[in-house]
Amino acid sequence: MTETLGTDDRTAAFRATMSRLASGVSVITTLAGSTRIGITASAVSALSLDPLQLLVCIGNHLYTRTAIADHGRFAVNVLGHDGEELARNFAGSHADRFAGVETYDDHGVPVLKDAIAAVVCDVSAALPGGDHTIFVGDARFFEHTTEGEPLVYFAGRFGRHAA
Repeated sequence: MTETLGTDDRTAAFRATMSRLASGVSVITTLAGSTRIGITASAVSALSLDPLQLLVCIGNHLYTRTAIADHGRFAVNVLGHDGEELARNFAGSHADRFAGVETYDDHGVPVLKDAIAAVVCDVSAALPGGDHTIFVGDARFFEHTTEGEPLVYFAGRFGRHAA
């Protein structure tokens, strides 16, 4: 049916359809010079075990995209079920998204202390993906906790994984 819809309607219908794909919620962090940069993202996926790689998709219009490309390193910080406030904070448009957020910077990018998992990557490739850039990252550092459940995004809402 969507074939007969106009472009805006097709975009809205596709977005609504894809919102039914439940995904984990992460904060992607990097640096622009000495300024910490971060954004909430759900377009994250493991890519390869040999070599260890993952991918993130970042909108071309976002400063985070430029910062990752320039710095060449980023971190994927996977949020736990209690991380909705962090997710909303990094999705917002205020100036300092890191205000009051605990991080450590041992790996050349900020890593969120409250993340249930974190992967620090060097950019291996930046590929065009329509209105996004697909960054392939070579995993350099990774850690996780065995406690906690992921924050999940589904149909425009945050929620918990039901065991």
